[in-house]
Amino acid sequence: MPFRNHIVWVTGASSGIGEAICRAFAQQGARVVLSARRGKELERIRRTLPSPNDHLVYTMDLSRRLNWEEAATIVQAQCGPIDIFVHSCGRSQRSSAHETTMDVDRQLMELNYFSAVGLTKALLPSMIQRGRGHLVPISSVSGRVSPPFRSAYAASKHALHGFFDAIRAENHHNGIKVTIICPGYVRTHLSENAATHTLEPYGQMDATTARGISPERCAQRVLKGIARCEEEVLVGGRETWAVYLKCLAPRLLSRIIRRGNRP
Repeated sequence: MPFRNHIVWVTGASSGIGEAICRAFAQQGARVVLSARRGKELERIRRTLPSPNDHLVYTMDLSRRLNWEEAATIVQAQCGPIDIFVHSCGRSQRSSAHETTMDVDRQLMELNYFSAVGLTKALLPSMIQRGRGHLVPISSVSGRVSPPFRSAYAASKHALHGFFDAIRAENHHNGIKVTIICPGYVRTHLSENAATHTLEPYGQMDATTARGISPERCAQRVLKGIARCEEEVLVGGRETWAVYLKCLAPRLLSRIIRRGNRP
């Protein structure tokens, strides 16, 4: 098992892809730190993992500006230096840009982007000192291709690529690996919890999401990509082709995307 005794910190661990990644790592013998704002859900999940006492719950609301250095210090004091950091926390969007309030843009950037940046900067010194560490931001196909009614979400995911590509280049000689995960459609509650133009939940599951792959299948592909030290991992079905089409035939892709004229 390539991850036995690795210490893995996963944000967004209380449901969906984050929960599935926690389970996959635990099954591989890793020690997992589960973080999200719902402490009771995290405890429920921890108790169902293999060797539950090996794992740690650290509750935090990543939509708020926190003391990232303090959080990293507390977690590592309890479990040891982090080997792999998976930032799976995030929220999507279903609203047109001109109707969307700036509060939505700010909260999605705070949650999807700045929390990843803050925790990464807090963990990097320890990783650099030890000469190893693996950073795994969960982006999206929307981090490479911007669909309609996702302007704030797509912007936050595009920002992750810019930041972590730079981190990879800067720290290659320090032994730091970066694997950016780009899921397509995965059967989670992402669309139901998506922000509307006033931050209220969208409350509906997209048909494309309902037809997506399972979180468990996504998690297995994530772990395989980490084990192989892949720089970027596309996970999903035919929707991932959009990333290649953007490079090869961008005008054709634009025509296809314009057909998505509903949230």
